[in-house]
Amino acid sequence: MIAIEIPGWGNLKIENVVFDWNGTLAEDGELIPGAKEKIESLAERVKIHVLTADTHGTVGKRIQGLKVELVRVPAEESRKGKLAFLQTLKPETTVSIGNGSNDSFLLKEFALGIAVLGKEGLSTAAMNGADLVVKDIFDAMDLLLKPKRLTAALRE
Repeated sequence: MIAIEIPGWGNLKIENVVFDWNGTLAEDGELIPGAKEKIESLAERVKIHVLTADTHGTVGKRIQGLKVELVRVPAEESRKGKLAFLQTLKPETTVSIGNGSNDSFLLKEFALGIAVLGKEGLSTAAMNGADLVVKDIFDAMDLLLKPKRLTAALRE
């Protein structure tokens, strides 16, 4: 678990982190170089979920050996599949990290939503649903690994 006290914003007790795959952890279906090590560090403290429609059909091979739960959703109804998955977790103990329109409600509904601006871009829906926007996946993961950064960014 990761516990973070944020004055004026609230206290977080994070047990789960939900990552979108394409555009967030992966570029063109390939795990972003260097992300594996950060995922492994986070997985020592929280449960990691990778939620994807697997556009490129590569996620299974790319995350093999990582301590993550892979959740595939139907490509044609990815938003609906992601919404169904949302029902299986406690929103108050979960962080969501994503970049796409179909991630926007996850970013909004969980305790903390972090939108990532990567090479695939960042949808305005995701940006508007998030609590924070970062320039890449490494900054997103470092917010959780170095929680004082979250305190500095979100305190009121």
